[in-house]
Amino acid sequence: MTRVFFNQKAAAWDEQHCEQDIAKLKVLSQRLGIEPGTTLLDVGSGTGIFLPFLLKKLGKQGVLVALDYAEEMLRKARGKNFSQRIGYLQGNVASLPLRSEIFDACVCYSSFPHFQNKPKALVEMNRVLKEGGWLFICHTSSRSEINQVHCQIPALVNDIIPVESEMKSLLERAQFINISIADDASSYLAIAQKKPQL
Repeated sequence: MTRVFFNQKAAAWDEQHCEQDIAKLKVLSQRLGIEPGTTLLDVGSGTGIFLPFLLKKLGKQGVLVALDYAEEMLRKARGKNFSQRIGYLQGNVASLPLRSEIFDACVCYSSFPHFQNKPKALVEMNRVLKEGGWLFICHTSSRSEINQVHCQIPALVNDIIPVESEMKSLLERAQFINISIADDASSYLAIAQKKPQL
């Protein structure tokens, strides 16, 4: 259902739904511990609103793969011609079409609530991260605001961010450690690290 919803909305998504406050996006990107030269997977890229900010963090040597389940959203992102250094990939986060342990970091900007199988999605993102790699789940709105908006849209009524205790539990079960969650009036940021193998 969610894939159909986003494919149908892709054409007008930027005008109707995207964050328009560039300052907010810039501040959020600066809070992500992404170093120049990082190999990064952006899960749920949508129309690519966050991609230029991630590119800036990566520098010239970084690698960025933009993944989305809705092919029309991805087509719109690709059409913006941000950079030839971005690879675009259509796929389901619960079954990533990628080899294991190839990314230094994984970002989910404004996408995590829409993952239909969140436990499996977290396990898959953990799988494609290198040992010690970082996961960033982020939004330019608070958890309560995001959940309230989604609850008013029939197709997205179940697409919510879990309460902090549940979120931490989901991350721990997916073998993440060093978990921190910051939720305030203007943003939401969950950070977690892939647990090193013993």
